[in-house]
Amino acid sequence: MTEPPTPLQRVSRIALPDAYELPGRPEGGSAQDAHRQTSFVMGDDLRLFAEGMELQLRILRDASPSAFRKHPYAAMIGLWSRTFSALADSCTLATRGSYASCPPLVRSACEYIAAQHQLHATDMELFLEWLAGHFQPSSEHKALEFGLGRYFAGETLAADEQLRRVYRPASELGRPNFGATLLYGGPESNDRRLALSFADTSFHLGWAELTLGWLLSLCERQLAVAVHANDVFPIHEDTHAAYTDFASRVEQALARPDRCFIEEVAEGQYTRYLAHNVRRASGGAPKKLLL
Repeated sequence: MTEPPTPLQRVSRIALPDAYELPGRPEGGSAQDAHRQTSFVMGDDLRLFAEGMELQLRILRDASPSAFRKHPYAAMIGLWSRTFSALADSCTLATRGSYASCPPLVRSACEYIAAQHQLHATDMELFLEWLAGHFQPSSEHKALEFGLGRYFAGETLAADEQLRRVYRPASELGRPNFGATLLYGGPESNDRRLALSFADTSFHLGWAELTLGWLLSLCERQLAVAVHANDVFPIHEDTHAAYTDFASRVEQALARPDRCFIEEVAEGQYTRYLAHNVRRASGGAPKKLLL
């Protein structure tokens, strides 16, 4: 069996945020009202999400000494950084009522998490081979040969049930599908009228619950990847206990029966998506929408 090449680059120390802070209040307009209502109605979800983001930073700080900064660490930390930013940005958008902008970021976060897991589990030599073969001058283009390094962890996205439950609906809602467009731009539409809005940032309880539920689920999945990569990151006993407690509370939050969520339903040869408990305000009557 051929050993993968050893890249020559050393892995530099990574600057980390001092802490994760929940999004602040925007100035004026409906986005400010959406932030106020989200903070009030979804406060438990937001605080739990902040705990998960802080736990990520805690693991990263523990892994900052040079003894841990090897090439597999670099492979995972780059993707983890993109995950962290996608989750943080999605939370900001959700608290400001920009729900339609969240699914593409959520889909990307799913792909980054899946890639970390699959690299660590089976494919790390692909990264090492790519790293060893690039960062050389390109005489043809007079540029640094950086290389794209195409990689997609489709097997993990298909096999991980929790990731799949987020990835598939977020992917469909993030595309220019007709129903997805109308779902965010006119959820009160029916067979008599199209009730469209334009760049609306008013609070919608259903979309807030759905999006924050996705973010909690992905925060848990990111932590699961990290704590099980204990040959790459130093996972102490108290860190693992904190993760286990966080995962349990995420499961409880997502299992709340009145929460808005989307499930896959089979219809003939096709997969469709059924949204439960859709309502704009907490006092509204919940309804189902079939996509």
